[in-house]
Amino acid sequence: ILKMKINKIIGAFGNIGQIMEGVKNKIFKNEDVEEIARARWMDCAVCPHLDTEGSKCAVRATKPCCGKCGCSMALKIRALSSSCPIGKWKAVTDPKTEQAIKKQIKDASNI
Repeated sequence: ILKMKINKIIGAFGNIGQIMEGVKNKIFKNEDVEEIARARWMDCAVCPHLDTEGSKCAVRATKPCCGKCGCSMALKIRALSSSCPIGKWKAVTDPKTEQAIKKQIKDASNI
C-alpha cells in the first residue's frame, strides 16, 4: 500500500500543471469550466473507483479522489487539460494550447 501511495504522489508531481489549473479554476470560477466540471462529475460520482474515504488519494485531505490516479476530484474535473484515467471523459485541451489561449486573452485585455 505504501508503494502504491508513493507512486501516486510521484505521479501527481508529473501532473503539477494540471493540478495548478484545477486549483485556479476552483478558486476563480468560470461558468464554462463549471459546466464541464458538472458533466464530468456525473460520470465520476457513479464510478466504482471514486474514493470518498481518502484511502487512495495522493493527498489524504483531498477526498473525494479518483482511486485510480489519486487526484482530488474537485481539482481534476476542473482541469481542462486533464482526462479520466479509465477513459470516461477526455481532456478538452492540452496544456500548451491552454497557455496559448490564456496569452491571447491576456493580450486582448491589454488593448
